Amino acid sequence: MEWTVGEDYLVWQRANIHSKMAPKTMEPVARKVFKGVLFLEVLGVFAAYGLYYRMNTSRDFRCTMNKRFPSILEVYYKSNEWAGNFGIREADQDVWSTRQE
Repeated sequence: MEWTVGEDYLVWQRANIHSKMAPKTMEPVARKVFKGVLFLEVLGVFAAYGLYYRMNTSRDFRCTMNKRFPSILEVYYKSNEWAGNFGIREADQDVWSTRQE
């Protein structure tokens, strides 16, 4: 940086120093993408918990899930059996079979 007399020239030299720096990296873009992905993951966790809570508290909702998305209901039953809560599947099937008769 050259120091010369004249305020305009000093201002120009200081502004010119910044233009000689390396080009901006993708860091701000990567940070935004990371925040977006993190937000979507947190949203997915809350949605999964909400679905589990709804299935855990409502047999009618489990019946609806059995008709529309049986694979998701199967995951619910398997996760409960893995956690040691047995008999939910059998109780649901007993109630649903008596309703149909």
